[in-house]
Amino acid sequence: MTVHPIVVNFKDIDKHDVPLVGGKSANLGEMIKAGFPVPSGFAITINAYDSFLEENEVSKKIYDILATTDVNDPAQLESASKRIQRMIELCKIPDDVVQDVIKAYKKLSGAFKKALVAVRSSATAEDSGSTSFAGQQASFLNVQGEANLLMSVKQCWASLFTARSIYYRVENKIKHETVKISVIVQKMVQSEVSGVMFSIDPSKNDKDRIIIESVWGLGEMIVQGAVIPDKYVVQKGTFDILSKEVSDQSIQLVGIKGGKNKETEVPLNIRDKQKITDEEIIKLAKIAAKLQEHYYFPQDAEWAKEKGELYIVQTRPITTIAQTNKTVKMDKMDLKISEVPILSGASASPGVGTGPVKILKSPKEINMLQKGDVLVAPMTSPDYVPAMKKSAAIITDEGGQTSHAAIVSRELGIPCVVGTKTATTTLKNGMIVSVDGASGNIYMGAKVAETNVKEAKKTPTRYKIKTATKVYVNLGEPERAEEIAKMHVDGVGLLRAEFMIANIGIHPKEAIKRKEQGKFVEKLARDIEKFCKAFYPRPITYRATDFKTNEYRSLPGGKFWEPVEPNPMLGFRGAFRYVNNPEVFSLELEAIKKVREKFDNLHLMIPFCRSPEELAKVRRLVASEGLFESTTFKFLMMCEIPTNVIQIEDFIKVGIDGVSVGSNDLTMLILGTDRDNADVAQEYNEISPSVLWALKRVIKKCGQMGVTCSICGQAASTYEDLVKKLVKWGITSVSVNPDTIDRTREIVKKAEEEV
Repeated sequence: MTVHPIVVNFKDIDKHDVPLVGGKSANLGEMIKAGFPVPSGFAITINAYDSFLEENEVSKKIYDILATTDVNDPAQLESASKRIQRMIELCKIPDDVVQDVIKAYKKLSGAFKKALVAVRSSATAEDSGSTSFAGQQASFLNVQGEANLLMSVKQCWASLFTARSIYYRVENKIKHETVKISVIVQKMVQSEVSGVMFSIDPSKNDKDRIIIESVWGLGEMIVQGAVIPDKYVVQKGTFDILSKEVSDQSIQLVGIKGGKNKETEVPLNIRDKQKITDEEIIKLAKIAAKLQEHYYFPQDAEWAKEKGELYIVQTRPITTIAQTNKTVKMDKMDLKISEVPILSGASASPGVGTGPVKILKSPKEINMLQKGDVLVAPMTSPDYVPAMKKSAAIITDEGGQTSHAAIVSRELGIPCVVGTKTATTTLKNGMIVSVDGASGNIYMGAKVAETNVKEAKKTPTRYKIKTATKVYVNLGEPERAEEIAKMHVDGVGLLRAEFMIANIGIHPKEAIKRKEQGKFVEKLARDIEKFCKAFYPRPITYRATDFKTNEYRSLPGGKFWEPVEPNPMLGFRGAFRYVNNPEVFSLELEAIKKVREKFDNLHLMIPFCRSPEELAKVRRLVASEGLFESTTFKFLMMCEIPTNVIQIEDFIKVGIDGVSVGSNDLTMLILGTDRDNADVAQEYNEISPSVLWALKRVIKKCGQMGVTCSICGQAASTYEDLVKKLVKWGITSVSVNPDTIDRTREIVKKAEEEV
């Protein structure tokens, strides 16, 4: 006799009922009780599954097969899976289970109707805080009628023994006998648009981001990685949309009469359109934040849109947090990597992996992959998990950051890049590549052997050296942004405003007088954005304008606004100018705000600050523009006046995130020497004992007070021994000229090894 209940409504269950209905069902009930927009339905409990196994006397047969199966042998694993699933599909469902399921289905459908429903598996061990059974059990959409429903239920039970499910349980040391399965029956949302959302950024473990992906049609295509979805990044708290990537989607999955799903072409007029409105993006983001708040844990949720209404059809904990720091070591003695990526896609799992390419067109070919190969596939579905486990890295043509393959690769800690579009055609079997999962770039990497000497000569190559001390670059010309961004550099440590201001072609006060400040802001923002876009997500530190009066006078209209000073070097410049001309400084702040709406990697650095009080006044101006409302915004100070060195603790206490030493001005002001004056230039010495003492003091104090410390003057690009000293003293980054990036990184690496 079957133990009841066989069926329970969603509204009668919550998160405490996982042992009865599994993780997915329990979460649906929990969400309904908490007021989230969830379509109605019911769960077929594990009692039905137990009764099914008991009445057909198949438990012992199943577990005997599993006990003698070597899951690391793909042929054995596939054979065992097929035998067990076939056994289950041939068995009869108990009569009392059939009666209760049909009764619940009729109630859900309404009088004289047969509802279209989604039938999903809900295992008792899945969707917990430590394991992810993403995509391992079956789901069926647009199921209609009693017979089709019962057939789908049996197939869900059988899916507990797919090859990937069996393999996953063994790998995670979960006993097969302890995992039971419930089945969800839920009113079908006829999705015009559907997708997934993460309440954190899972690829970067960024808790301040909400990631939303969307596709036309039903959601199966997004979780299978069959198409590249739209991706929207929303800032938590402010719910500002930070970035949007809109894909050109040519096919979609739609429900048709008869309970079938069909692939159809997306109408031409909407293929490249944004799938949901900005208002809907923000609404979903707020739901994601509430889900995390409700469950006290980051959530991965599936959503759907029908007739203008948004529904949440599933949520689960994100199980890949803090699992993404695994990297594959590269032997620099026999591996060289091209400077320019040969292919790019979306970052799915960080880390760097290298090895020979192995293109797999289907899961049936997974036994071809050897340990250490780079797995390349059209769309890496969870069927590939046994092969993924052996891979050095994973690359796919299709899929997004939240596809099941991306989730599993993050959990395994394997570098992964998805959505490259052409990996299976651009790459060739046996080709050595290096996959940077954090940036989404794939580089040509070749063993220096006789067979590859000719190939190695064709493309300039260099080592991809990893250092703890960041190596940034000093830039100012927007035209070079894309070129330099392709180099092995961690970001822009000094983005000079002066080149961009000069290119605008008008003094900012003259622009205000002519009421053209809008154009001024627009042009400045456009140029800054070029850097942020090219380097994203690497940081860009924008140094606010530090024109001296003689330089400002040379701008069109400048002579009407700038005084003639006997010594512009020590005159009306830097932070003092912002306090006295806040309307000009606000133009820069407005441009920064405008760019940060799209790219949150932009930060602000204040030059030539004469006192902590002056810095505090500037900080209040920045705060009035709302920039500090973003937790990702960094506020830094240039250290280039002796008082900055002497009072460094007081400057830090004002509230800065970091310091960057401008060794050019600092050396001149410490030594009282103008390096541009030929008569005394020989006295200018950036590595004099006094300057070295100042550098060491600043670095040590910054370390003690928990802020970053960099150097962006010419000295770091010129003196190798100085760079070694800086690293030993604990500097967090060095910012150098573009032509010295690689050499500096090698010096930094040597210094770190010595330390």
